[in-house]
Amino acid sequence: MASTHPDRQGAGDPTGAANAFEQLLKDRLRVRGPDHPETLATRHNLASWRGEAGDPTGAANAFEQLLTDQLRVSGTYHPTTLLARDNLAHWRGKAGDPTGAANAFEQLLTDYLRVFGPDHPDTLHARHGLADWRGEAGDPTGAANALEQLLTDYLRVLGPDHPRTLQARHSLARWRGEAGDPTGAANALEQLLTDHLRVLGPDHPRTLQARHSLAQWQRRAREASAQPAEPQRP
Repeated sequence: MASTHPDRQGAGDPTGAANAFEQLLKDRLRVRGPDHPETLATRHNLASWRGEAGDPTGAANAFEQLLTDQLRVSGTYHPTTLLARDNLAHWRGKAGDPTGAANAFEQLLTDYLRVFGPDHPDTLHARHGLADWRGEAGDPTGAANALEQLLTDYLRVLGPDHPRTLQARHSLARWRGEAGDPTGAANALEQLLTDHLRVLGPDHPRTLQARHSLAQWQRRAREASAQPAEPQRP
């Protein structure tokens, strides 16, 4: 089953992918039946690509329906059930409910810790999702603090050049900036861009994203430094 974690990355034609999985689902239902793992996996991929194609509400609704069947067929703690919960939380946030997404990731993290332990990649991923949606829900300082702790564990478990480590650095820079430190965000992204160029190359989508974010936070840092300081009170 394809995983769509915080390191999600759409292909060039998400609508085409969604249409292809929609056609495949008809054949899976006919040949395998509704409860076969391959049918459930196809529904998972269809829902994910529907979201990537611009329909986060449709994706969230599809994952909510899938989760009901995944719980019935596979049980509460099966990896595919947990992954469906992950994606449901993500697309719920994308559909406009960041607080609901953060709460769902918090509950999911509890189960990942119990099932997989603290150093499993999916546990670490759930921590990343929780931090990001906490920031989107209005707590950028909490998001930055959580990502700083997560980055320490990513470096230890996955190493400095792993894509998820690099993405955690990107998220940390963003929320550090949103929490009031645009200069720190720009400096962190400048270092990140150097590593993206070395690890992924200049044309990788994540390298381009880092370059765009760097320019954004450099501009915001200049704007912040240009603002006159507030007069001190006597």
